[in-house]
Amino acid sequence: MSQHEKWHETLHDGFGQYFTVDKQLYRDKTEHQDLVIFENSAFGRVMALDGVVQTTERDEFIYHEMLTHVPLFAHGDARSVLIIGGGDGGMLREVARHPGVEKITMVEIDAGVVNFCRQYLPSHSNGAYDDPRFTLVIDDGVNFVSQTEQKFDVIISDCTDPIGPGESLFTSDFYAGCQRCLNEDGIFVAQNGVCFLQQDEAVNSHRRLSPYFSDVTFYQAAVPTYYGGIMTFAWASNNALLRQLPTETLKARCQETDIRCRYYTPDIHQASFALPQYLLDALSAE
Repeated sequence: MSQHEKWHETLHDGFGQYFTVDKQLYRDKTEHQDLVIFENSAFGRVMALDGVVQTTERDEFIYHEMLTHVPLFAHGDARSVLIIGGGDGGMLREVARHPGVEKITMVEIDAGVVNFCRQYLPSHSNGAYDDPRFTLVIDDGVNFVSQTEQKFDVIISDCTDPIGPGESLFTSDFYAGCQRCLNEDGIFVAQNGVCFLQQDEAVNSHRRLSPYFSDVTFYQAAVPTYYGGIMTFAWASNNALLRQLPTETLKARCQETDIRCRYYTPDIHQASFALPQYLLDALSAE
């Protein structure tokens, strides 16, 4: 891929988006995968896997803040957090900002991803890999949640789309394992695609999560790189009150931790659970 060539995303048939390649930093094209990192004047460093953008420097903060601070501030007293995937380190960076968290475990199937992202996307982790509370486990996510003896207050599934390697993180076996190792008022959240274009993902996740959790829904944020409208995040808990907290409570928790974000606010937190009618209709049809 030469300088100023256009890189085209191939996630959807019939339309998509492109990025100008100002400088290619890395490419690993094998029969199993096509991983590329390049610089783009609008979005900074862009990482793509098999023709699909995974993360960019410019807007990753929206995705990582919403998948982290919504469950952590909703819980209010999370001591142990499990991240599934997340090898780029962005989720770890945001979790590590919470002073009350005592233990952060990250399960990544490929150790190479962590080393690679520390080298090419250092601003994502921003030193969080050196946090003394952090433990890296190299394992398959489904296997880990099915077998671990540990318990967690919050589980964050930072998964790719449910095709290829990420597919197992959208299965009933995975959700059952997460429910098994969550503490009583624990919260599970996961990336769940852009619902206007990938509505089946949300519908399938809702159906598969519901046997294991009494309160299953979604919340949302618009992440520009994930083209096509709002991105949905799955939310599952056995305590429905955790997603109905007054804004004042969330504001007090924010002030207590002294965490100031670039996207997340207590008002956005509360508003993010409002979903468009087309998604509500699709979920109720189930």
